[in-house]
Amino acid sequence: MTMLVMRVSNLLAQRIEETLRPVIGTVMATVSLDVETKRIGKSPDTVDRADLSTLADNLANALRLVVGQDLAEAAAIKVRQLA
Repeated sequence: MTMLVMRVSNLLAQRIEETLRPVIGTVMATVSLDVETKRIGKSPDTVDRADLSTLADNLANALRLVVGQDLAEAAAIKVRQLA
């Protein structure tokens, strides 16, 4: 039997990570969410829908160096749409 262990209790944070995984992989999605929520004074467990626009902007800027502008913007749009 396989057991799925969730890293964060916040469903929105889980959805953000799920959105980022295909673009940057599991580890980078987790790290990016941690870093960018801290940047706005929160944690993955406390991020909420009101934070999505700022979080998406920050993620786009950070991911641009890793995956290029087009993929970074596409990921940011998907994060914004979680609202």
